This record gives sequence, structure tokens and C-alpha cells, in this order.
Amino acid sequence: MNKIEVLKAEKDGLDILNNIPAFSKEGWESIPADDRDRLKWAGIFFRRQTPGRFMMRIRISNGISNSGQFRAIAGISDDYGKGFADLTTRQQIQLREFSIEQVPDIWQRLDAVGLISLQTGMDNIRTVVGCPAAGLTPHELMDASPIARQFTDMFVGNREYTNLPRKFNVTITGCLENCTHVATQDIAMTPAVKTVNGREVAGFNVAAGGKMGSGGYTPNTPLDLFVTPDEAAEICNHIVLIFRDHGSREARNKVRLAFLIAEWGAERFRAEIETQAGRPLLRAGRSATTDVQTSHIGIFPQIQPGLNYVGLCVPVGRITTAQLRDVADLADDYGDGEIRITPEQNLIIPNVPDEYLDALTAEPLLQALSYRPSDITRGTVSCTGIDYCHFSLIETKERAMETARALEKRLPNIGPVSLYWSGCANGCANHALADIGLVGKRIRVDGEILEAVDIYRGGEALPNGDGKPPAPVMSNVACSELPRVLEEMLARDNPSSC
Repeated sequence: MNKIEVLKAEKDGLDILNNIPAFSKEGWESIPADDRDRLKWAGIFFRRQTPGRFMMRIRISNGISNSGQFRAIAGISDDYGKGFADLTTRQQIQLREFSIEQVPDIWQRLDAVGLISLQTGMDNIRTVVGCPAAGLTPHELMDASPIARQFTDMFVGNREYTNLPRKFNVTITGCLENCTHVATQDIAMTPAVKTVNGREVAGFNVAAGGKMGSGGYTPNTPLDLFVTPDEAAEICNHIVLIFRDHGSREARNKVRLAFLIAEWGAERFRAEIETQAGRPLLRAGRSATTDVQTSHIGIFPQIQPGLNYVGLCVPVGRITTAQLRDVADLADDYGDGEIRITPEQNLIIPNVPDEYLDALTAEPLLQALSYRPSDITRGTVSCTGIDYCHFSLIETKERAMETARALEKRLPNIGPVSLYWSGCANGCANHALADIGLVGKRIRVDGEILEAVDIYRGGEALPNGDGKPPAPVMSNVACSELPRVLEEMLARDNPSSC
């Protein structure tokens, strides 16, 4: 077994919860090396770059939050962190720079507003992703967010799910506009229609085995399986437990669900789901998704008459505590207090009446978090980067913003383009899905070590087996040269933008 399997065999990951009171009294240096890994089951991450300072990943199912939670997060970051938080591509919020001594109080404050950090790292089911406009947009077959919550309730705190071979990503979406990067997920449930007993039934087609890291992007495999909303969470459960019981536990870079499906084939895997379910399951229905891909940034009429949701761009997902409080205030003043986080690290304020739109869009905060950003800024996504992640090989967030600002000046009429920065090949920023994907690395030039990137193009994450890996187009591009290189690349693609 690999090192992590040995660690899990010795003690269940959730058992670390019993040790945290002692760690909080004795300090971070008292934490054994194995327990530093086990802390990830509690959503607490030891950072090698900042010994004694930790990161916490907060689980927010389907990205649906509220003003009270945002204020609590802002207060925690002000008291114990560095005055900012990071929005992630899994619709979560990350807190940084706190000490282990502060964890009990942080958890108490999160619990008071209905938030937890359990099982957001290591070999667990991560936050279930869904359309951030679920229940709001007219462009959906159904509101799938209750199913995301139902499935989440099955596994959080449940030791049946804490010893998977590797991490596990799930999206359950009723959105017709491909906003959740479905092809990268271990389980993707996407909207579909099936004729059952002579009537049309709305539900989901199911694909499985997508991934970004562990050898690169592999689009998931359609399982020729249709499930109704009532059985969707149950089928997710069966798929996860099949992976738990049959997935490889050897080399860590070859143990994602994708490898089990590649070994078994889709039909055998589907048959095993039927065995687990104890009944025949329906074959795939007619996909309801369209070719449209949306970021949900802008002003959009809701399915509820007279109401709108307003999508705000948070550049590279980093938001200050002052901005968190301002967003909370705007959600209360112009909406009903609800706030949504998108898979592209942005925010939505929903339920804004028509008559409040002019006042909301005139608010000073919307100069920084714009509802109509430039096409470059709108399409820029970045992972954490080397400052806070020991896997990253380069600084990403500031470089991403500097590059975006340079391209905006040089190519003001470029049109929509997505530019995703991953600091390493693990692909936390989903670089393989962008018009231009960047992967960090280090290169040696004239004896000097420089931060650089490899550039990829043309990846897609559409459902129904239509996802495809990107093509590598340039290697070893020094980050200092990147604005010029990207300007030339985009100008060739769009001569009218110059």
C-alpha cells in the first residue's frame, strides 16, 4: 500500500477530531507528521510555506450561502487571518493564516451560521458542485440543489465514506448551459429527458470517471444511465461505494475512479451499479443541455417574475473581508440575504427586484466586483499559487491579474476568452478547459531559475462524452514574457481586436 493507505489503515481520518483540542493547547509543533495529513479530513491544511499557519476549506453545498455566513467568515479572517478569503472552483471558501490554537473558536463561529469544514480534503467526497443559479434561472430543466444537499447529508461525518482510494468530485446540475465543468467530475449528473411508461420524465444522464490531475485531464465516461431526481442521491452513493470497494490503492497517481472505469469498461461498471441498487436501471435519456456555456456574470431575469440575479466578477477569486461584508450588506439591502458562489470563483446576488437594479448597480462595490467586467477579466481563473500551496511551482493570482490588465490594454476588443492558471499539473484551476490554459513550472535560463508556464489550448468539458483534452502549443514560456506571447497568440486568432 502507498503511504496514505498505511496512514488510513492505522486510524480513520475523522478520528483526528478527537485530537484537535490537545493540538490547540500544545501548538502546531506537537502535531505528528501523519496527523498533519489527517487534519485534512477536518478541512484543516498544514502549509509548508508558512509553518504554524494553516488553511481551512469551508464546505458550501452547491455554492449557496448567505449574508450571515459571509459576515462570519469575514470576522474570522479579520481576527485570525490576513483580511481576505479565496473563492474556489468547487464553490467553497478558503480561510488562511490562522493557527491551530484558534481552530476551536473558528469552528464554533462557523457552526453558529451553519457551516462546516469536514472532509474537504484528502480521500473524501469534496463539495458537491451545482449550477450557482439553481432555482433561479429559466435555463434549467430542474432545480438540482436539493439533491446536492441530500447527497451531502449522506456522507458528511459518515465513516462509510472516509476511506476512499482518492479524492472524489461530484456535480449534480439541472442547468442547460454547461456551467459546472461536468466532464472533469468523478460523477456528473446532467439534465436529460426520458420517456417512461408513455410520459416524459425529467431527470439526469450519468457519466463517471472524469479528472484533472493524476496524469492529466480525462473526460468522464457516459454510463448509458438515466436517473430520476428521487433516485439521484442513491445512485451517487452506489457509485462512490463501488469506488471505495474496488478502486486501486497502489500508486497515488493511478487510483482515481477514471482508472477503475478504464479497467472495467462502462458496461461492467453500470452493471455493478444495478447490482448495488438491486434493480434494473434505465438507459440514458435525451440530453437537455445546449451548446451554450455561461459564467452567470451580469444581470439575468429569474424564473420568478419581477426578480433578477446579479453575477459579480471577483478577479481570480480573492476577496477582502471588507468586500465580504459589503456583499453581505448588498444581499440584505437589495435581495433576501442569499449569496451564491460560482465554479469560476465569482459571486451572485439573487432575488433583486426590478426596481432595485439601478441602485444596486450604482453601488461603489460594483466598481471592484463588476457585473460587466472586461472579457479578459471575466474569463480569468487562478489557483492558489505558490504563496499558499506547496504543490504550486509559480505565483499565480497576482500574475494572472497583471497579465489580464496588460491584455486589456493591448487588445481592448478581444471578445470572450478564458484564461485559466494552474500553478502545477494537478490542475486546480481547470486549465485544461480554457481557451488558453497555463500550467506552472520552473525553468533554467543562463543559470537562473525562472517561473514559467506551458500553454494549452482547445480543451472542453461538455457532457455526453463530448469533453476533450487540450493540445499543448508552447512550452517553457517565462512568466515575464507571457503578456507579449499571449498578445501575439490572441491577435493571430482575432485580427480585428488589435
